[in-house]
Parts: sequence; structure tokens; C-alpha cells
Amino acid sequence: MTSPYGLEGRVAIVTGASRGIGRAVAEELVRAGARVCVTARDADGVRGTVEELGAAVGLAGTVADPAHLRKLTELALREFGRIDVVVNNAATNQPYGPLMDADPERWREAFTVNVEAPLRLVQHAWRGWMAEHGGAVVNICTEGAGHVGPRVGAYGTSKAALLHLTGQLAGELAPKVRVNSVSPGLVRTEMARFVWEHGEDELGAGLPLGRIGEPDDIARAVVWLASDAAEWITGADLLVDGGTRVRAAYSAGGYAVHERLRSYAPPHS
Repeated sequence: MTSPYGLEGRVAIVTGASRGIGRAVAEELVRAGARVCVTARDADGVRGTVEELGAAVGLAGTVADPAHLRKLTELALREFGRIDVVVNNAATNQPYGPLMDADPERWREAFTVNVEAPLRLVQHAWRGWMAEHGGAVVNICTEGAGHVGPRVGAYGTSKAALLHLTGQLAGELAPKVRVNSVSPGLVRTEMARFVWEHGEDELGAGLPLGRIGEPDDIARAVVWLASDAAEWITGADLLVDGGTRVRAAYSAGGYAVHERLRSYAPPHS
């Protein structure tokens, strides 16, 4: 049976693919018929992902290194002959803490990894294949890019920049390349372990859909956006958060506003 995604024979690059969301995305792409070129800093993790998936090649390294990104695209073209999809998943949440205490070097690193690296990788894919043949890019942002939160200022600010970059690239690369993003809520990943490890049941119970997210929840959304099923979508951000923003709208002051709306009887016109 043919996959509804229409990704058979296509090639994707996935960053941060040794675990969590990146690995789940790579697995879902292979299930959809694609071949993948994966990268992450963890060499053993990259090797394990490649061995498990089969239809994959990998290169360990950091996306903060421009030379690594060039080698990654060269590997995909050499091994598979094309690059149809780019998934920018690799990220850092450092420096963590108040911005008044943020080290300037760590601040710059956050933007290098979370904003500059996605742009560089798309540039390489564009010049190497997509400018002539087309393709799709999916950037992994965050539900938190639209609001502020304690101690995650560098992460949130850089992801907000990535969200803007997504729209900018969508405009510049159309109609050849579609560029979209997925913004996860709280997902069971190592990066977010400090949030969900203690009190997961309570956190999940507070969401409209009753649980925190799993990497597969995000992977399915990413692959759908990268596929022909979403061929008339570009410049969009798909929120996959279990209803986090719905909960926020009905909590504290937001809840009070909704209660007033519920009891309000508009005058007859």
C-alpha cells in the first residue's frame, strides 16, 4: 500500500536525530518511504539511528560548525543524489537562567545553534538541489516562542527568531520550496526532562488532552507538513501542544475574562 504522504524515494536531512523528536522524525520519514541523512553531536547515537533505520546515513558533529553543515549536505547528495526535505530540529536551551546573568558567549551560541544553523543548512540544500527541484523545510520551534517564561529567555528569544525566519524563508523561497514550522508543547524529551520528570501526571492532567506529548506526536506533524498532503501550506506554524494554550486562556485572569463572557447578555440591536 502506498503511503499517503507521497514521500517514497525522497531524501530528508534531519538534525538532532540521535534521540527524542529528531530520531522520531527520522523514523517516521523512513516509514513514509523516504531515505534520511541524520546528524547529532552524539556519534554513538547517530550510529544507532542509522543502524536501526536502514535507509539512512549519518554524520556526527555540531550544527554550530558551518563546515559540518556543508559536509552533511554533501553526504546526502553523494549517497542519495538529492535533498527534498530539511528538518531543523537540533537546538540548545542554554544559557538557562535570568537574562541579567546570561554569559554573552552562551547567548551567541543559542542563536548560532537555534537560528543561524537552520539558515545555513537551508542555504546549502537550496544551492545543492532545491533551487532547481523544489522541496520542503520544517523548523522545530516551540509553543513558548509566543510568550515569556522564567529562566528560558535565551531559548524563547532564539526560537521566536526562528519562527520569524520560517516566514521570511517561506516568502523568499516560494514557489519552489515550502517552509513551515512545528511548535511543540511539553514533550517527553531529555532536553525537557527537568520540567516533566517530577510531577508528570499532574502536568498532563492540567492539559485539555490529559497528557504531555511524546516525540511521535511531533514527528507525525512534521512529516505531514513535509509531505505532498500539505502542498498548499507555507509560512505556517503548526502548534502541537496538547491544548496548552487553551488551558492558559482559561486559567487565572484568562479564566475570569471567559466567565464574564459566559454571563454577558448583549443588548438587543
